[in-house]
Amino acid sequence: MSHESSTGVDAEQRPSRGSARVRWRWLTAGAATVCLVLAAVGWRVWPGHQGKSPARLVVGTVQAELLSPQQASVLAGVSLGPGATSHEPPPAIAAVPSSCAVAVGPVTRTVYGNGWSAFLSATYQDAEGTGSYTVSQAIGVFPDNGKAAGALKVLTDGLGRCPSSSRTDGAGRTSKWAYKTYEPTPVAVAWTATQDGGGGWACYRQARLKGPALLQVAVCEAGDGQAVASKIADGFAGKVSG
Repeated sequence: MSHESSTGVDAEQRPSRGSARVRWRWLTAGAATVCLVLAAVGWRVWPGHQGKSPARLVVGTVQAELLSPQQASVLAGVSLGPGATSHEPPPAIAAVPSSCAVAVGPVTRTVYGNGWSAFLSATYQDAEGTGSYTVSQAIGVFPDNGKAAGALKVLTDGLGRCPSSSRTDGAGRTSKWAYKTYEPTPVAVAWTATQDGGGGWACYRQARLKGPALLQVAVCEAGDGQAVASKIADGFAGKVSG
């Protein structure tokens, strides 16, 4: 979720454990250790924004507010607490092969570039702080609909080029991931990133266009979070005027 690598709001890492009690007791100790470090390529802690509540995003006539931890908890059926926030997409994350830079960092500048007008992201984790369940949201607002659509195309095309990848975090630990992309549309794409040897740990992701905004959500858990990811994406998109 630290999030994704030392450079991005975007790694698939779990947040700090905060508690010795881990909900998914069936995970092996080795897999749990790796997952606590790397959770699902895409949501890293940006310096100076830890623990802050998401703020209202206002750009011209575009206003968007992320779902609160309470609202996300209702949709997920899990008690969630606030985590890290960021007001700009992090730099690109190195991936092997290099063609997987988008899959490894879907919320980085690899996708959002430098032409956005405003950006906001937040990650929530299980209330116990174990990092066994996380919900992330990100929105980038562009000067016009076409530029937002261009960012979605970069994301969709990049996912199509990457069935699997590996990445190494700042501590030198390497993890491998497999990606499954579902049939995209001109306004949305959904995909799953599953960690190899992670005891079922996966991130269920969706990206959607809403006017000049590109929204993304991720639900990461050692279970099937696809339905919850859809609910979160619906709720998030419903709060964005576009």
